[in-house]
Amino acid sequence: MAVMTETPVATQERENRPGAGWRLRLYTIIFEADTRAGRAFDLALLALILASVIVVMLDSMATVNVRWGGRLTWLEWLFTAIFSVEYVLRLVCVRHPTRYARSVFGVIDILAIAPTYLALFVPGLGALLDVRVLRLLRVFRILKLGAYVREFAELGNAIMATRRKIAVFLTFVLVVVIVMGTLMYVVEGGRNGFTSIPVSIYWAITTLTTVGFGDISPTTDLGRLIASLMMLMGWGTLAVPTGIVSGAHWPCRPA
Repeated sequence: MAVMTETPVATQERENRPGAGWRLRLYTIIFEADTRAGRAFDLALLALILASVIVVMLDSMATVNVRWGGRLTWLEWLFTAIFSVEYVLRLVCVRHPTRYARSVFGVIDILAIAPTYLALFVPGLGALLDVRVLRLLRVFRILKLGAYVREFAELGNAIMATRRKIAVFLTFVLVVVIVMGTLMYVVEGGRNGFTSIPVSIYWAITTLTTVGFGDISPTTDLGRLIASLMMLMGWGTLAVPTGIVSGAHWPCRPA
């Protein structure tokens, strides 16, 4: 029989769970969804997160901001106040507040509210307000997607196990784009948009990755032949990292 082990998130939550009293009751509502109050809290928090992200998106639209900017700002401060109170309550009810504040979800929580305060005291940091969209990451906790941390860890282990092969592959790709970009600079020249070797390398990268923005394109027959070879090479290039990681040893667990 397979032995089920706790995920790092589950272990951390168990260690942070208070023993008894009002802190335990508050913890049960905020961090757990097994009770009616906990489910209601999660649903309300999910609605607030989605609404706040919508406000951030609308605020980025010039036409909407001109007409509704004042109301959107008021709503943003309302959401920030609610999330600030929620963050404080999370710190109050856990057994180790500092450990929670340094956790992944704790960092996401503070990033969800910090930009608004920073923009208030330091107007030059107004651009940081777009970071508020990170609130959407808090949906991971509500939907309990943290249970899949083990799978993320296994993927990370597979990447680490094949890091030398990936490094060799990336070095090969780097050499290819430099050589082909330089060659295209010689073949096409500045008259056709290949004004420098770095610009030509940029073209080689977009071509090899099959992105092809089209802002630079060859016009000579030889340049088109090189571009065709780059495109065909791009198919295989994109498949190599997948094959390397897939060929790594993945731990097998019984269903």
